[in-house]
Amino acid sequence: MQSEQSASAEMQISISVDGALRKLDVEPRMLLVQALREKLKVTGPHIGCESGRCGACAVIVDGHAVKACMMLAVQADGKSVITAASLSDNKLGKVLQNKFHEHHALQCGYCTPGMLSAAVDLLANNARPNEEDVRQALRGNLCRCTGYQHIVDAVLDAATSLNTADSREHGVES
Repeated sequence: MQSEQSASAEMQISISVDGALRKLDVEPRMLLVQALREKLKVTGPHIGCESGRCGACAVIVDGHAVKACMMLAVQADGKSVITAASLSDNKLGKVLQNKFHEHHALQCGYCTPGMLSAAVDLLANNARPNEEDVRQALRGNLCRCTGYQHIVDAVLDAATSLNTADSREHGVES
């Protein structure tokens, strides 16, 4: 009986969500996506398959794309979580969002937060990806609307735009 009580006892965690420090009480078994959506009312990460296959719930945790349905909220204690809602707060996120729009890389939008999270992770670690790199980075994200080519094109165009802008800022001709 006592083990049942301790298993369901809530724990307080502190996480930075989109730049704001948040404290919340969660059950040890609560998923990060549930904590974000239900406890903090952050609706950017979508709940899709709940098994890590679709990527609709992906967020950036300490700089890396993570499927929030595969991570316990308690594992995010003390970490920084960035959702699609705040991507326009930085240059990389803003450029990606613009390129997704320009290339019609979103249709219904359900997969978009996860796709953007995966793309941010890729471009933060590989400034000059090729098409295969992009497809590999997005492989864990499912889209039922676009056929992926527009998404791949948007990510490649974002990389080119960012590299061109960086070259200009540093006085290097492309």
